[in-house]
Amino acid sequence: MGRQVMNILAGFVLLYGVLAALIFIFQSHLVYFPDKEMTCSPHDVNLPYEAVSFHTRDRIEIAAWFVPAEQSRGVVLICHGNGGNISHRVPLIRILNDLSLSCLIFDYRGYGNSAGKPTEEGTYLDAEAAWHYLVDTRGIDARNIVILGKSPGGAVAARLAREHTPVALIVQSTFTSLTELGRTVYPFLPVRLLSRFNYGTAEYLRGVNCPVLIMHSRQDEIVPYSHGCELFRVAGQPKEFVEMEGDHNSGFIVSESRFREGVSGFLRQHLPGWPR
Repeated sequence: MGRQVMNILAGFVLLYGVLAALIFIFQSHLVYFPDKEMTCSPHDVNLPYEAVSFHTRDRIEIAAWFVPAEQSRGVVLICHGNGGNISHRVPLIRILNDLSLSCLIFDYRGYGNSAGKPTEEGTYLDAEAAWHYLVDTRGIDARNIVILGKSPGGAVAARLAREHTPVALIVQSTFTSLTELGRTVYPFLPVRLLSRFNYGTAEYLRGVNCPVLIMHSRQDEIVPYSHGCELFRVAGQPKEFVEMEGDHNSGFIVSESRFREGVSGFLRQHLPGWPR
């Protein structure tokens, strides 16, 4: 009987080890979900736009859209989440354009029409290249640039805001770090030891020196609401929190009016071009 128990335990240990090894080796497939197919464009919602591209410091070509707004109050640099590509963010672009905000949205390496393969450091370099495109190529003053990021894009946005101070930062449906989120999803695994990705949003927020807006939904089924609350706690002043409704991916649509009011109310205080 004792030998059978030991054999069963040995089998569990072996399976546990194999699972841990597979998660470690194929971790990038659990983090990045790129899509090369472009399903629509701003033209589909009657918005003019420019398809542009620029290169990162490590010479990766990044594809992006610049969507101008009439009588623009400022420019939003959008760091999207880890699934799909920029064509899946047209509803967000429409909402921001309705608020008289121009947008630059780019695809991370390996997403959409961007070259390369996604990595954590690579996504930071991609966002940095987008910033320099706005400031150096288009000559847009940093005091008129808002950085917005969702989910892992929130971490990318927070790091970019720490390195290049914008007029404001908006962090939507984002975790404190990917490692901490992993501990919630895989409580039975030593995530800290296995994790090859961090995306430390909370760490980056501590170094941000601009107004911060945190947006999160209690119904978010992917990133717990508590993560948004913790991000708000660690962010410096001035800061605001907007509680949205709906799930992780559709929250800004389900609570579109709250999203609009939250963004416009926040930026009215900080964007020089916004009517007081």
